[in-house]
Amino acid sequence: MKAGIVGANGYSGAELIRLLLNHPQIKLEMLIAHTNAGTDIQSIYPHFDGIVERTLEDFDADELAKRVDVVFFATPAGVSKHLLPDCLNHGLICIDLSGDFRLKNPQDYADWYQKEPADEALFGDAVYGLAEVNRRRIEGATFISNPGCYPTAALLGLAPVLKNDVIDMTSIIIDGKSGVSGSGKKEVLSNLFCEVNENVKAYKLGRHQHTPEIEQMIAQMSGEQTAITFTTHLIPMTRGLMCTTYANLKQGFSTRELLERYETFYEKSPFVRIRPLGSWPATKEVIGSNYCDIGLNVDGRTRRLTIVSVIDNIVKGAAGQAVQNLNIIKGWDEQTGLGFTPIYP
Repeated sequence: MKAGIVGANGYSGAELIRLLLNHPQIKLEMLIAHTNAGTDIQSIYPHFDGIVERTLEDFDADELAKRVDVVFFATPAGVSKHLLPDCLNHGLICIDLSGDFRLKNPQDYADWYQKEPADEALFGDAVYGLAEVNRRRIEGATFISNPGCYPTAALLGLAPVLKNDVIDMTSIIIDGKSGVSGSGKKEVLSNLFCEVNENVKAYKLGRHQHTPEIEQMIAQMSGEQTAITFTTHLIPMTRGLMCTTYANLKQGFSTRELLERYETFYEKSPFVRIRPLGSWPATKEVIGSNYCDIGLNVDGRTRRLTIVSVIDNIVKGAAGQAVQNLNIIKGWDEQTGLGFTPIYP
């Protein structure tokens, strides 16, 4: 199967290149980046020298249709909504890593992304690609909207209790922390070394664009609409993302009892690892991999559940999850091309 990457010059695009080069069923055929068209990819990312030597091309849906079977859109929000429809019309499988098609309500997109939404019909066509929750809908799909990095970690942490009516839905608080690569490759003052080093700062309080995405999926999984408190922080590291989620339990559960429920819920999900009693994950333990590690604690005094979930924001939070979704679409083993051990230390 031949693949093209739109936005191959960004961090998620570069990660897709790395993963697809190691995928036995995929041949990497086209690398597309409008702003860098005509430039060799190895001049932007020298670590590809001698491994992949391709020239970045302009986007052309007709050319893509002639040369590839699947297109990954690793573009910033506001780009794929203009390009992806032509690829769908050519019969290509499209996997969008941006936020352009995640929300089912176009007005939510306009409000939270501050951009004009895509064609409303396409919002309904996109399958939300959280594989561990939406696997059946992903099978055989042709249009996947990949989840955001924060929603991936937060929702995988919450899914087992949402599905089992265990928590008070009005009590959900999500504390998110991400490395600087989550902001992408663009030049931004706040991402400079001197700004980030030895510093932790909250950002987008009450207005992070992943908020409605998380709420939308919480409603889908629980059957109940709710508003969450979601606060994001930038921390001085390159990769990695942690969500620490708090919720009040409706009834008394021990940590051990809930861990058993999580282990059962994820027993057929190879990329979710549940930590044993008294153990909680750290970001470094998943870096470079497609794993999401989850640990739990029930505070008996407050009857409050704390969920700690960690991912590599560029892999499970972006490129790795996109490849996982393609594997499911094609009926391949879900772990094909993703069998990487996390990098440590």
